[in-house]
Amino acid sequence: MINNLLGRGVAEVLIKEELEKELKTGKQLRIKFGVDPTAQDLHLGHMVVLRKLKQFQDLSHKIVLIIGDYTARIGDPSGKSKTRPMLTEAEIETNAQTYINQIGKVLDISKIEIHKNSEWFAKNQTWALEVSGMFSVQRLLERDDFSKRLNSGVEITLRELLYPTMQAYDSIQIKSDVEIGGTDQKFNMLAGRDLQRHLGLKEQSVITVPILRGLDGVNKMSKSLNNYIGITEDANIMFGKVMSIPDELIDEYYTLCTDATRAIADPREAKLELGKVIIDIYHGAGAGEVAQKEFIKVFSQKGTPSEVQNVKLKMKNINLVDLLVETKMAPSKSEARRLIKQGAVKIDDIKQTDSEAEINLTEEKMLQVGPRKFLRVIK
Repeated sequence: MINNLLGRGVAEVLIKEELEKELKTGKQLRIKFGVDPTAQDLHLGHMVVLRKLKQFQDLSHKIVLIIGDYTARIGDPSGKSKTRPMLTEAEIETNAQTYINQIGKVLDISKIEIHKNSEWFAKNQTWALEVSGMFSVQRLLERDDFSKRLNSGVEITLRELLYPTMQAYDSIQIKSDVEIGGTDQKFNMLAGRDLQRHLGLKEQSVITVPILRGLDGVNKMSKSLNNYIGITEDANIMFGKVMSIPDELIDEYYTLCTDATRAIADPREAKLELGKVIIDIYHGAGAGEVAQKEFIKVFSQKGTPSEVQNVKLKMKNINLVDLLVETKMAPSKSEARRLIKQGAVKIDDIKQTDSEAEINLTEEKMLQVGPRKFLRVIK
């Protein structure tokens, strides 16, 4: 059990020998996970850490979730080449509640200890003085993000320099035994060990997990890059996205996104099984099989989805570009023209190549954009 806990889906454990000894004692450890609510929707990339936390929770350890409502105002500089914009309190509060609801898809929220770090930062205005003497500027500038920005002449703000010290201070406040995060969080988590050592406290163990690559097969999964699989997306959409991942990511997704082991060599068949497993996790047992059958029907057998949204338009004739925008199948006229040029638009299963075409709406039309978007235009 411990080998799986500290092995599968783990990049590094600091210090592994010490943590193994603690785990064998049976003592309940306090496992820290901090998240800044900078967006509303979580995706499979976020779930890599949460699934590791679930393993600790299943062993009766206490998960301590820190909602970084205060640090979100700064923005974690990890992996960023420029200063992040500050969020409003209203945005942070809305995002925080969304995070908690979605985290409940993986963890038992009733057993989690939840804090907002404004509990100590907003009420204690001397925290910076307390910790500032324990970190050198040279140490903070060692982090890869900052050194790259210095070398390229991109400015680093004082509030960004404070961020690692604030995350470290979180560890002090909740008496962290173990902190878990992505490999991009290693510097911040090690700062927690530094601060605990300066204060004469037991240093937390640090576990880093790999960064899940997105649908492009190259970059970190990100909503801003549109290479993500959202955990609240429709099951059929999620399944289709899983099927679109590059073949070289199949093993990575099995390891980081599921408890299953790949047992099928053929890439397409392996992804069909992977999609079923992932959908079951976030939409309930049996949902994966339904989504798999729907995918095969639509994409392999060239059928129409079982459920297609109906839209009624008043006009009898409409330009194809306007039709795509009016039905929200394209966000803009320029994007609509691009989709048509790429051959991604079909009406009644006939590819549309003329952006100037006039579409007669006196009869029902089945509109398709790309492999996954369908819409029925009715009279």
